[in-house]
Amino acid sequence: MLEAARQEDVQVIWDLFHYGWPDDIDIFSPAFVDRFARFSREAGRMHREHSDETPFFSPMNEISFFAWAGARDLMFPYAHGRDGELKRQLVRGYVAAVEAIRDVTPNARFISPEPLIHTVPPRRRPWLTEPARIQNESQYEAWDMLGGYLDIIGLNFYAANQWEMPNGRKLHWDAGSDDPRWVPMHKLIEEVYRRYQRPVFLAETSHYGIGRAPWLCEVAGECLKTIELGIPLEGVCLYPILDRFDWEDPSHWHNSGLWDMQRDMQSGCNGHYSRVLNLPYASALHAAQTILS
Repeated sequence: MLEAARQEDVQVIWDLFHYGWPDDIDIFSPAFVDRFARFSREAGRMHREHSDETPFFSPMNEISFFAWAGARDLMFPYAHGRDGELKRQLVRGYVAAVEAIRDVTPNARFISPEPLIHTVPPRRRPWLTEPARIQNESQYEAWDMLGGYLDIIGLNFYAANQWEMPNGRKLHWDAGSDDPRWVPMHKLIEEVYRRYQRPVFLAETSHYGIGRAPWLCEVAGECLKTIELGIPLEGVCLYPILDRFDWEDPSHWHNSGLWDMQRDMQSGCNGHYSRVLNLPYASALHAAQTILS
């Protein structure tokens, strides 16, 4: 993969932990931290031996989201009530990975991606501000715990990242939000940057269906506003590039990629798919690249 990236002039951010780990490890044990550090060190050594480029690593993807999901019925280890314990353990793993990688590649840079969120009280109970305040503040916990190990901040932002607390009702977005409580993305990014003074980028963003192109147009405009504020916004990562099926239902495709996947009827029912470029989305991407260049 390193050689392919070099040949195609692609800069890769190597994601070392994305919700999965070997079956024989208890994620809450000290052995998890030690083994993850050894794994990360080898990733750093491999990069040093095969590339002269500055390596970029994301040791732990979405510590806050995984700590939440992994302490509920959404993801393994289904550790109910252990949100905080899991979050602290993931931070330990992140720190151990950074120290291990720096030992073999001192020039490495590190990404800490987390969801960029905003929550508000319900319309009919606007005085219920405390649950929303607590939820909003929780998005900073992992970054705060990383302290001096915080390098580059990745922000994952979707139309579903703003909602009411405590009922979870999403703020409406359809080619623009008609909810006055919706906060523009550039203002949310500004809050993060003012707090940490670290380089930032959009580590994930996209929409689905016919909303893909309008969403990307809005994101591009918001990125331009972010840059005009003097914030070092270093890039935007579309996720996914190829359409994906649902986590829990492989028969449901989200139509959220730059390419949709359509069953290849010429090859029969053998599970083969063809990539079909979504032209409005591609046009919006080209326009966004032109604006931001």
